[in-house]
Amino acid sequence: MQRRRWLQALGPVLVAPTALAAGDDPARGADEPIHRLLAAWRVPGQEGVDRCGIVEADWAAGRMRIVTELVMPGRAHGLQRLPDGGWVVVANRPGRWLLRVDGQGRLQRRLDAGQESPSRTFNGHAEPDAGGRWLYTTETDPVDGSGWVSVRDARTLARVAQHPVGGLDPHQLLVDREGRLLVAVGGIPRDRAGRRTDPARMAPSLLHLDPVDGRVIGRWTLPDPRLSIRHLAWGQGDDPLLGVALQAEHDDPGARRAAPLLALWDGRQLALQPAALGGGYAGDVAAGPAGGFVLSAQKQGQGLWWHPRADDGLVRIAELTDPCAVASWDGGRGVLMAGGRGIARWHVRQPPRMLAWPQPMAPDNHWVLLPAA
Repeated sequence: MQRRRWLQALGPVLVAPTALAAGDDPARGADEPIHRLLAAWRVPGQEGVDRCGIVEADWAAGRMRIVTELVMPGRAHGLQRLPDGGWVVVANRPGRWLLRVDGQGRLQRRLDAGQESPSRTFNGHAEPDAGGRWLYTTETDPVDGSGWVSVRDARTLARVAQHPVGGLDPHQLLVDREGRLLVAVGGIPRDRAGRRTDPARMAPSLLHLDPVDGRVIGRWTLPDPRLSIRHLAWGQGDDPLLGVALQAEHDDPGARRAAPLLALWDGRQLALQPAALGGGYAGDVAAGPAGGFVLSAQKQGQGLWWHPRADDGLVRIAELTDPCAVASWDGGRGVLMAGGRGIARWHVRQPPRMLAWPQPMAPDNHWVLLPAA
């Protein structure tokens, strides 16, 4: 009965028309996969108990398990797999620590913010270069609030270079095909504890940065400065779009609820995608089918799919408790979404499913699908 309630909590799921999944083989995905994800979570009812590790969804067996777990120094936010199979875990903003873990889940190195000069706080995300030699982190100077990107040795975590972003509150960053960085500059003024102080001074932007010399290649803004640029994902295809997930910071609750969740960057311009769904707050974003993106509308309890031919901009694909972390699978044809009760699976060619967590756990904002063993 409890499992049935979890399945019902997934809610309405809309399957893409065949025209939107051109090139898909209808028989593809008939075999039930096993998905392993790098995730962070908290233990409900136990203050200060934060963990990170690998969780496994065995869809054929209908169960989840924790493969490996490591106690964290505090709440984790961004997770990143490295080319050598290890991981990097970044503390939630204003972060005081950065961890490197090997592929078996053993702690290799911990960097504390106080060990560095100048000492800054981490903003929750890191990104490796294609070869895995360098690691890029977003940071804030606690004295003046200025935003920075540090270039680090991925093995030792030591800072080897640093570049100002020309704004406040940089958050997620991604590497493009040329090895340059796209940085989501949230633009929110904050105090030392990370609390918002003056939303009227917000100045978010999408920054294109050369990590070698710090040269600004381009900067794009949106017409509404109360739309904070938070999370990024590359779409599928030979010339993919960049999906930019937004979080509205308007004073008026009605304006927040009506705000768009998504902007798209095509290398030349940053364009809003208006839609009535979502409540103005996207927790995470990942590549989706038909060259689109899937977003978690966390405050609305929905999973939403944007694709170029959607009549209303966003299509609701799931309803579940407290959704946030999303990860693409099967070349963007499907998505895995973490909810308050378990993992939800959606795919254009398969029926939706949900599995309960193996024990009480509250997943954090992001996770990473690991390559099949």
